[in-house]
Amino acid sequence: MADSTIDFSRLRQLVGISLEELAPIVGFSLSTLYRWEKGQQEPRQAAMVVLHGLLNARAQVTNENPLFTFIDLFAGIGGLRRGFDHIGGRCVFTSEWDKYSQATYRANYRGDDHEVQGDITKIDVTGIPAHDVLLAGFPCQPFSIAGVSKKNALGRAHGFADETQGTLFFDVARIIKHHRPKAFLLENVKNLVNHDKGRTFAVIMKTLKDELGYDVEARVIDAKGFVPQHRERIFIVGFRKDLDVEFSFRDFQIPDRFAGPKLKTILHPEDGSEGPDKHYTVGNIGSVSERYVLTDHLWKYLRDYAAKHAAAGNGFGYGLVGPDDVARTLSARYHKDGSEILVSRGAGNNPRRLTPRECARLMGFDEPGKAEFVIPVSDTQAYRQFGNSVVVPVVKAVASYMLPFIEHALSQASGERLKLSA
Repeated sequence: MADSTIDFSRLRQLVGISLEELAPIVGFSLSTLYRWEKGQQEPRQAAMVVLHGLLNARAQVTNENPLFTFIDLFAGIGGLRRGFDHIGGRCVFTSEWDKYSQATYRANYRGDDHEVQGDITKIDVTGIPAHDVLLAGFPCQPFSIAGVSKKNALGRAHGFADETQGTLFFDVARIIKHHRPKAFLLENVKNLVNHDKGRTFAVIMKTLKDELGYDVEARVIDAKGFVPQHRERIFIVGFRKDLDVEFSFRDFQIPDRFAGPKLKTILHPEDGSEGPDKHYTVGNIGSVSERYVLTDHLWKYLRDYAAKHAAAGNGFGYGLVGPDDVARTLSARYHKDGSEILVSRGAGNNPRRLTPRECARLMGFDEPGKAEFVIPVSDTQAYRQFGNSVVVPVVKAVASYMLPFIEHALSQASGERLKLSA
């Protein structure tokens, strides 16, 4: 029952409709809808069908009549973008430096009317179109922070241009400064908060709040309630102060981490119910190819390595999982030995790596049982791309939660323009 009620609330937020507006459309009383929203009662299937229909209708008009525009920086394979496409936005600019990630991005977003741009550090801000929302999964780098008093004494300027120069966050900041988007979403590893003893995060927050003029909230979210993977990432949301948007993560709901999906939802079933998928599966029943099974040499090395560290009292070792388990965090180095997520094949058999398709499902680019996300690159590059990406269902949830605040910001900005033109 809990899963259905969570789906009802999430769908309603994605559609962007209030309970009061929805009640007459689905033909149920407002009090009944409140019970569904709070998880006190199972929602009726007929109402869920209506919500899905409203969401699909909204998605169909996105490109022709988008609710808002956004840009996708440090785009990778478009993980952040998928959340904002989903709520009615249209991407008007993309930047990603890695040529293999560009190939995957282009293969999956063929309807764009813009080319994927390369190194953001070499792009002039005037070449970036105006936009409502900025998305950036920027890499974490150390900042060199000198005291303001010392700089004042030396007659040197301080602020974001000085404190963040040489880091990739500087490029995010210079674009925000020039274009003044109504909102932004930045994503990074959980450790950003503690990086360089907290100095990095302090500069980022001071820059966004004090130098650029945004109200900013941050929250670490574990994907474990959304997908069968323990993966914590920090999401930083900002709205321009002059738009009076009172955003807070306080009411953001995360599915129960201990009641989330298990690995069997993303693994190849190997029972004939799934069609052939590139070289990932073989045979009439879609067995996982032997290419993903660890060699005797590698399996022995990983076991010996784990035993060595266990004897020394360390926790280093491989992660052996089955269909009813939840995986560790998928990393960009997964292609090397797959040690963090090894799928058990039973006693006496060497375990195997996840296939790239299973990684796509684990990260939410494909739904369980689906194989729609295009993977045009080698296995090595695919593992790197998924390991560096975001969990799509988490981004969709954050984007859905942000949507009413984005709409308020758009309304406020529109009102200001009308006052100026009057």
